[in-house]
Amino acid sequence: MERLALRSRLRPGCERVYDEVHASVPAELEAAMREHGVRSWRIWRDGLDLFHVVEVDDYAAFQAAMKGHPADRAWQVRMNRLLDGDFDKDTGGLKLVWEMQ
Repeated sequence: MERLALRSRLRPGCERVYDEVHASVPAELEAAMREHGVRSWRIWRDGLDLFHVVEVDDYAAFQAAMKGHPADRAWQVRMNRLLDGDFDKDTGGLKLVWEMQ
């Protein structure tokens, strides 16, 4: 299993809409994510900054499987209107510096 930390940033003024949209993530999107190895996905928001922690069997395989998936395609269209710049999900995430277990 892989654990990744990712970041993204909202466009100014989109905070309320982003929170509202995430209050009810489509069931078909969540099912597809689980089917392709996502065990958990958590998002924290600090103003416009979003921090994601993803636990997934194989992140590269997950990305490949979701590319073009109808539920993900619809979700990305919805999210891209709210995000400022590129989501770093394709970079492998933030570098882990320290962890206490």
